[in-house]
Amino acid sequence: MPSVISMQQVSKRFKSIQALDNVSFEVPAGSVCALLGANGAGKSTTIRTLLELERPDAGRCEVLGMESQKYSREIRSRVGYVAEKPSLYDWMTVEETGWFAAGFYPPGYQAAFEKHARQFDLNPRQKISELSKGTRAKVALAIALSHYPELLILDEPTSGLDPLVRREFLESMVDVASQGRTVFLCSHQVNEVERVADLVVILLGGKLVCIESLDNLKHSTREVILTLPETNATVPPLPGVVLSQVAFEHEHSVIVRNLDEEKISELSRLGIHYEIRRPNLEEILLGLLRERRRPSSDLPLQSV
Repeated sequence: MPSVISMQQVSKRFKSIQALDNVSFEVPAGSVCALLGANGAGKSTTIRTLLELERPDAGRCEVLGMESQKYSREIRSRVGYVAEKPSLYDWMTVEETGWFAAGFYPPGYQAAFEKHARQFDLNPRQKISELSKGTRAKVALAIALSHYPELLILDEPTSGLDPLVRREFLESMVDVASQGRTVFLCSHQVNEVERVADLVVILLGGKLVCIESLDNLKHSTREVILTLPETNATVPPLPGVVLSQVAFEHEHSVIVRNLDEEKISELSRLGIHYEIRRPNLEEILLGLLRERRRPSSDLPLQSV
């Protein structure tokens, strides 16, 4: 399956901050890809670099098979993009905003915008200046969707939306992908993203720490909760790849990839009680974030 997004060894620095550090990944066509990470992880910089809104210091970006630096104008005409803080003209009404945007796209755009505006319960005669943050986000989403782009790039698209509208929007992204189009979204709503994503990209401190199909990541990851006989006892090596380890007095929570559940039974002979459970995506992400804060952390890269 061809890649709709490709980043190859991309780095970007802003003064003393290394926003992206040798990042490489690809997103296949027809998928919903979630870009996750803490604030300052490099998520928005990734999106802006793909669209040539920021120029990388090193590396190569391609969108829809075109190099970002050479074909930025054509890329933007074929991509639907919603920024975290969308720029809209406050003096226009919702209806006028759709009419203005229609001038940049082929015939049929305005009718599609009006359809999406109705779906989002937008008042066509209301001025942008009068809208709440969530309602402004709905206008930006209607603009991005109305030329039926091959690729949707969304930076916190549901910020400010009420829970029902947020869930309905995210679930509609599955329909977009089923039509062969691709969705690349950055969101803090990890539990809701988990319902719709095919692929997960995790950035921490500008570094890529995970590029994995969501099903594979969840299927191969376990949380092991260990109860040690003494508070100062040492956690023995576990049979698998340890992603994170957090201590709560004599209890330890360990996130492990590819755990050998037969070998771990040997812990009982050491007087260590253990439980195994399947963590959700948010718990895996939180584990990686906690591990990242440890000075000696060396997170293993997880690849598809």
